[in-house]
Amino acid sequence: MPLDLSLSSAELTRIICDIPSVSGDEKLLADMIFDEIATLDHLEVYRDGDTIVARTNLGRAQRVVIAGHIDTVPINANVPTREIELDGEPFIWGRGTVDMKAGVAVQLKLAAELVAPRVDITWMWYDHEEVDADLNGLTRLARTRADLFAGDFAILGEPSNGEVEGGCNGNLRAIVRTHGVRAHSARAWIGDNAIHKAAPILGRLAEYEPRDVAVEGLVYREGLNAVRISGGVAGNVIPDLCEVEVNYRFAPSRDVEEAADHVRGVFSGFEVDIVDAAVGARPGLDAPLAQEFLAAVGAEPRPKYGWTDVARFSALGVPAVNYGPGDPHLAHHDEERVPVGQIEAVERGLRAWLATN
Repeated sequence: MPLDLSLSSAELTRIICDIPSVSGDEKLLADMIFDEIATLDHLEVYRDGDTIVARTNLGRAQRVVIAGHIDTVPINANVPTREIELDGEPFIWGRGTVDMKAGVAVQLKLAAELVAPRVDITWMWYDHEEVDADLNGLTRLARTRADLFAGDFAILGEPSNGEVEGGCNGNLRAIVRTHGVRAHSARAWIGDNAIHKAAPILGRLAEYEPRDVAVEGLVYREGLNAVRISGGVAGNVIPDLCEVEVNYRFAPSRDVEEAADHVRGVFSGFEVDIVDAAVGARPGLDAPLAQEFLAAVGAEPRPKYGWTDVARFSALGVPAVNYGPGDPHLAHHDEERVPVGQIEAVERGLRAWLATN
């Protein structure tokens, strides 16, 4: 059954949430989006795998890019969606309602209806956001068609409770290692216990005081935490290796090299291996279009503590913000649910800003 983009954004949310599209299995939903968007005469449509790009070409002086991912984390008995009521407020419950098919539904409806917006718009719906970065549809698209990212401002429909969250923190993972000597545990003094030697690593983490960092008027909260620890060979063997995986969320005032140097400094004297890192994004709220956007939606901007794909736009010189329905604390939660009122409010806000004056 084709998507009916004349339905309300809340109704569209339920429909596209009920089409399973766990990362790696987005094709059915991508096909349905493409089949509908490709019929719209006011849009130039391009497809790369399960990523779809649709653009107006009206010769406007400015261009805005609006993007959303169509994949979800695995379903856990939370599809099909259902309508529920909490404290007298209607919600849509189910996988993807928050992260981030409600935002995608708003984007699809507006893409169909905004035939002559006051700025040119590039709409992006992309695959593989919830998995490794090298699989991300935007990563792939940036390699093959970087020109499609061109714009003066970008909006990512990540859940933000219907508020505007500027930029995002950077994200780094490191492995901090200790080495020892194996021995039989009955003669432990012959060996050297690598797990015991990891105690100072945990001590430094427990004593660490993360920074609050002001960047262009928004205060980003950093964090340095152990997220995994591994070591041990058998129940009667003194371990010769222990690894502590550390996650560092750092303010967008730092680049990746500065973040890596900071982590190495915290764990000075230990072997530190940086295994993954992604730079954050500065808020970019001083851009004229950003100021117009904030005024139109009546939002007080906040920082984005997590990493999102706004960083991809920022790296290409396009200031970007997060703006979408849904509480980010409920993303990936088995009780994922979005207020219908937030879906409608985000649609109104974007429509008011983008529609022809």
